[in-house]
Amino acid sequence: MLLDMSDSKRVLLSGDEAVALAALHAGVALGTGYPGTPSTEILESFSEIGGRAQWAPNEKVALEVALGVAFAGARAMATMKHVGLNVAADPLFTAAYTGVTGALIVVSADDPGMASSQNEQDNRHYAVAAGVPMLEPSDSQEAYDFALRAVEISERWRIPVLLRLTTRVCHSRTVVHPRPANPPPRTPFFERDIRGRVMIPAYARLAGRRLRQKLSEIQAWNETCPLNRVVAGNGSLGIITSGIAYMHVREAAPEASVLKLGMTYPLPVEKIRAFAAGVNRCLVIEEGDPYLADAIRAAGIKVESQPEMYRFGELSVARVRRILAGDTSPEPSPIPGKPPQLCPGCSHRNVFEALHKLDCIVAGDIGCYTLGVLPPFEAMDSCVCMGASIGVGLGLRHVLPPEQARRVVSVIGDSTFVHSGITGLVEMVYNPPPTGHVILILDNSTTAMTGHQEHPGTGRTLEHEPTGKVSFEELGRSLGLENVFVSDPSADPGKFERLLQDCLANNQLNLIIARRPCLLIAGKIKEYERAANQTCTAALGEPE
Repeated sequence: MLLDMSDSKRVLLSGDEAVALAALHAGVALGTGYPGTPSTEILESFSEIGGRAQWAPNEKVALEVALGVAFAGARAMATMKHVGLNVAADPLFTAAYTGVTGALIVVSADDPGMASSQNEQDNRHYAVAAGVPMLEPSDSQEAYDFALRAVEISERWRIPVLLRLTTRVCHSRTVVHPRPANPPPRTPFFERDIRGRVMIPAYARLAGRRLRQKLSEIQAWNETCPLNRVVAGNGSLGIITSGIAYMHVREAAPEASVLKLGMTYPLPVEKIRAFAAGVNRCLVIEEGDPYLADAIRAAGIKVESQPEMYRFGELSVARVRRILAGDTSPEPSPIPGKPPQLCPGCSHRNVFEALHKLDCIVAGDIGCYTLGVLPPFEAMDSCVCMGASIGVGLGLRHVLPPEQARRVVSVIGDSTFVHSGITGLVEMVYNPPPTGHVILILDNSTTAMTGHQEHPGTGRTLEHEPTGKVSFEELGRSLGLENVFVSDPSADPGKFERLLQDCLANNQLNLIIARRPCLLIAGKIKEYERAANQTCTAALGEPE
């Protein structure tokens, strides 16, 4: 049943759910992205309440599809976690030049403290580098309001807008009061604009100037727009802040004057200057890099920045109080939690037991199987980014002494392989190391780490409906690989170990697909397949 919240006076939503509701109310024609904590629930929620959503193979493809939607005059949203924007950066930078006809909202869900990430990069820098306006909500209400406002800004200036969330905003629930929807979107149409859309150098030079003119206009508008507001307090202490840090600041220093910034690029420099001039001490408190502090000081405004130690991890009320007190003493160590581990009965356990037993040098990748680095397996030697296992493994094979090179294995999950591993497979065929190589795809038929989402290798859409399916073994054979093997490591662990040992010794190119559905989703997969078969049977049985 679809949730109709259009007439609700108030609802309790997470930040992700609030963005999804705003997208529905704004008439977003398509939401697309790649699952990644803490952004995953945006598209799942959007689909559940009646929006059109789909998973893309990776974030680059998602943003390109969304850009095409926006070129057609419709409203589009692309969602991803912070490291996903690295993958989508190529189209993002040029999309700022081309602009859009409809609206394009790019959601970056950053992960301060690395709750589920390999780094805690601060994607506010992307707005400056790419030249796109950026909004930062501090709770679910603002996530809803700012998403709607992002659509308005995108259509007004015909430019992509970056909506930057963080883990605490994404997953915390606060009350949301929905408001009347944006003006309805126009009917999609194709508007030929060769000079504006085809970025050859002659046209791109002009587009770059148009972009800077847009940003100048947006900055002037931002000086008086309601996205930034001053909370009056005493004049002895003024705090400039944004995002979730605003909530911590209000609790830690209720007596302070606060300038809460909602649009953090381009900055309202004169508004900031006037605020700083009106207080005795002006301090910038922000989660992550000193992005705001550096930009404000670069404008010649005297402000204090928080000490370097507080740029790491999430902020909290207690940490903000320490910042206000100038406390740079060592912080209390967090209470250690239970370390994560591979689930009991997981087929990956048999794989890592074999890798450990054979003393393999394992180039690893991003996914639940990354836990193979922990005891008792300790069978992973590198983990950099999505898809890096294959390239790193090949690099090791190219230069290590033969006796070590023959121990190198690239281990990658099924969703990760589709995301960024296919080009690595092509690289292996194109530039084979002298000792050959072994790529091991751990195919558990789902995107397990982020909550069991579908991907092109499962043959099911975001809504779990049947669709086209990528066959890893057929893909490998189509590239000319002769040694392609499919094995169930749980059905016969000894047989799998012998297969891996043979591949390590043959000095050839090998692709092993270790296939067994994740135990946590196996029952659901059977339900999806049963429903698909029933639908197919019913369709075939209908009279002509």
